[in-house]
Amino acid sequence: MSTFSPITDADLAQARRDPAYRRKLLEQSLEVLLAGLKKARVASSSSRDGAKLIREGVTLAVRLAEMIQAPAGPARGC
Repeated sequence: MSTFSPITDADLAQARRDPAYRRKLLEQSLEVLLAGLKKARVASSSSRDGAKLIREGVTLAVRLAEMIQAPAGPARGC
């Protein structure tokens, strides 16, 4: 999955109610982010701005992975 489909308000509302759906959205977002990072790494291997964006993307990917691995419970930070 490498195409981005925006998350709607309805998706967010369902994710708040349904931990399995929330996890699915997080996993899809992580997949898209990782695909984008791979493209960015190839496209901007020598660019200083590209390196900064890649670092930010990696930080976000780690945060998403932590959210996916967290025990299912009430939505935090939504």
